[in-house]
Amino acid sequence: MPQHVEFRLPDVGEGLTEADIVEWLVSVGETITVNQNIVEIETAKSLVELPSPYAGVVTELLVGSGDTVEVGTPIIRIDTDGTGGPSGQGGGSGEVGATSSTAEPPAAVQSPEPEGSGDVLVGYGTSRAAATRRPRRQSSAGAPAGGAAGAARAGSTAPATEAVQAGVEVGADAAAEAAPSPEPPAPPAHAAAQAGEPAPASPAVDVRVLAKPPVRKLAKDLGIDLSRVPATGPGGIVTRADVLAAAERSAPEKLVKKADDDRPWLDGGTVSADGRQTRVPVRSVRARTADAMVASAFTAPHVTEFVTVDVTKSMRLVERLKSDPDFADVRVTPLLIAAKALTLAIRRHPMISASWDDETQEIVYKHYINLGIAAATPRGLVVPNIKDAHRLSMLELAQEIAELTATARAGKTQPAAMSDGTVTITNVGIFGIDTGTPILNPGESAILALGAISQRPWVHKGKVKPRWVTQLALSFDHRLVDGELGSRVLHDVAVIMEHPERGLVWG
Repeated sequence: MPQHVEFRLPDVGEGLTEADIVEWLVSVGETITVNQNIVEIETAKSLVELPSPYAGVVTELLVGSGDTVEVGTPIIRIDTDGTGGPSGQGGGSGEVGATSSTAEPPAAVQSPEPEGSGDVLVGYGTSRAAATRRPRRQSSAGAPAGGAAGAARAGSTAPATEAVQAGVEVGADAAAEAAPSPEPPAPPAHAAAQAGEPAPASPAVDVRVLAKPPVRKLAKDLGIDLSRVPATGPGGIVTRADVLAAAERSAPEKLVKKADDDRPWLDGGTVSADGRQTRVPVRSVRARTADAMVASAFTAPHVTEFVTVDVTKSMRLVERLKSDPDFADVRVTPLLIAAKALTLAIRRHPMISASWDDETQEIVYKHYINLGIAAATPRGLVVPNIKDAHRLSMLELAQEIAELTATARAGKTQPAAMSDGTVTITNVGIFGIDTGTPILNPGESAILALGAISQRPWVHKGKVKPRWVTQLALSFDHRLVDGELGSRVLHDVAVIMEHPERGLVWG
């Protein structure tokens, strides 16, 4: 007898309350092992792959890709004795659209925790609320009738080709035992239109559509699928007017598709009827960033100071390090020099490494430097930090920056990498910006902005010469850092950037 267990969305840390299901890494009928990654979720901070606490056969995917799910909601059902028996609609038939009239009812689900457990462990949750589904745009291919787990469930919008793939992977043996005679194929689109019914979506079936060559060419030019166009011509033929009407109806849909292809920031948005606006729900990283910046801006009194620096020697150091064999496998940029300069300056003035505790009304001085690097990603701005950056050599710091930024841009930064930061550096210079007034990362006392480095006329040794010059800006929390302390830290950073050899003396 199959023994089914449900894996519930866990709290992966930092008070997670919900997450988006990005992609399933397993399919119905697949045998999985303990700690095998089964699903990728998106939290307010990052993308996380969840491992399975159970070994067995996947019998049902309880939520679909794109769904928003609360912590504690069952997301997958697993047969732990490995028989892979059917459970609901998720297991069984490997044939799209097939149903089983002889399949046994699913075994009672064994809940790993009693109702109301306060534990927050992998597979467990404190809430048994149903999944909160956000409306998701239907694939242009449509969803197949029946289908595999996720696609066959109500409300699922997995693309048809994925659903067909998942259904095939269930296995032919189960289909042969449980499935009745296949249903007759759906009628052609034009026939359905004549009968007054909407055209079915069946991308896997070759449907012959009646249309003249000029009409076919027009449909191809406009990107219209003739099999989805209701035919009004005699004998079920698709006319030019039918194609033009279909093109007009699909204009907003095309704008959304174009947004998916060319403007990813519009993904998941709803296009207005006239196609002039797109409304995108605020969620995940963007929502988290907005909340954090508002809280920081209206909690900590910000002060920003500026200094313009001749960094010609730092630029020469960058070029030397690029040709150094020890640095052959890492990218050396002025950001590396600025990061090292900032850690040295904080070591000279450790009072700036602090945070304000509102609950206890205490200042918390931190005897370490967790250096945050602001990274722009397709999902929004994230600020992972390098733990104990003050203990790292120049080479180790370069390696950490490279790994941190690559992970952030791939959307794989873990929540722990963005917690307990003490100070942040943001490189606005890569966009050609001279400087800015950066907002503090919540819980931190200072943030340094590195501006664009460019050649400018500069008085050097009594003569005007072209020199590499940049502008630094340091924002700090004036509850913790007074003007003198902020000025000393910024001055020391500028001195090291202008005279890198000072780092040997102060290091």
